[in-house]
Amino acid sequence: MRGDAAAPAGRILMLVENLPVPFDRRIWMQATSLARAGYQVAVICPAGDLPVGHERLEDVHIYRYPLASRSGLLGHVLEYGLALPMTLALSCVVYWRHGFDVIHGANPPDAFFLIAALFRPFGVRFVFDHHDLVPEICQTRWTGWRRGLLVRLALWTEWATYRCADRVIATNDSYRAVAVERGRVDPGRVVVVRSAPRVDRFRPVAPRPELRNGRAFLVAYLGVMGPNDGLDHLLRAIAHIVHRRQRDDIQFVLIGTGDLHARMTAMSRELGLDPHVQFTGRIPDDDVIAVLSSADVCVAPDPDDALNRVSSMNKIVEYMALGRPIVAFDLHETRVSAADAALYATPNQTDDFGDRVLELLADPARRRAMGAFGRDRFERALAWEHQRAPLLALYRELCGG
Repeated sequence: MRGDAAAPAGRILMLVENLPVPFDRRIWMQATSLARAGYQVAVICPAGDLPVGHERLEDVHIYRYPLASRSGLLGHVLEYGLALPMTLALSCVVYWRHGFDVIHGANPPDAFFLIAALFRPFGVRFVFDHHDLVPEICQTRWTGWRRGLLVRLALWTEWATYRCADRVIATNDSYRAVAVERGRVDPGRVVVVRSAPRVDRFRPVAPRPELRNGRAFLVAYLGVMGPNDGLDHLLRAIAHIVHRRQRDDIQFVLIGTGDLHARMTAMSRELGLDPHVQFTGRIPDDDVIAVLSSADVCVAPDPDDALNRVSSMNKIVEYMALGRPIVAFDLHETRVSAADAALYATPNQTDDFGDRVLELLADPARRRAMGAFGRDRFERALAWEHQRAPLLALYRELCGG
């Protein structure tokens, strides 16, 4: 790292619990951009399927601890209860080995303010990178007394995180509004940095016909398979296409994994979709790009709920980067990102979603126009090259250089 040979522009410790790095693409884009700008950067994260311990990758120090993702209320309590002390222990290791001037904490959970508070007496500042609205996650995933309890707890930890943060990074203007209105954060301390790949990294490649499995069309999904991601909606839409519309000429490829991966594969089998649907699990980026580049249509089945309505989906921008036309439910922030690159289905209406897929497959000229619009919008406004500037400006201000 440049900072090892000369004084760095600043020393930053990034904390993330939701995904391992570099699989957390937002954190990885931020970390590598800061390292290239002359900052010393370290990241603490769970290991997932990656090696536990220390690794130096692209001038970023990565410290991974063993942790398995868990579901259910007790599972989440255990997961976060283990993650927080391990993150604190590794933070002490990083402070001793490298030092840091800023803790950059990404949620969920909204708990890293506790670690930031312990280091504040040493002059360490705290940046809250707001990835997800945890109160809305609790509202949409739980019922009964659990929802009431967890929403109240999440609102308090969110408030405490806002209070502790020297700066807040919001992923879009809707999240910025939450910080200013619900969190009562000074608007001057909130910066919008959207999630997006680099122009030179996400480029379409030559299609691979074998991915169609002998069928005329390929429809692809990329993303997490969790409670808010709408994979059940997508499978019902596929069942509508296959069984009610009697279409046997479409191959569906679903890329990604998550808490509901096993349940979704079982649901696909129960719906009689196994010959038509391929679950790839997590695959290398080059394979992701090959699949998406071969797709005639890409899908974003995120249902309308309190979280998704105001959240920006990474897959939308990645589809656009590869010039793919999109079918999505009609959500506010999805329209903000995709605009005319997507065809919008009535929220949560799976038959309508399936029919919109068929509508696009029947119109190759429209698909080409939508894909070209998406790629152009990505290059002109959404790519990481446009998001890097506000991130670096924030750290120049915080670190005084």
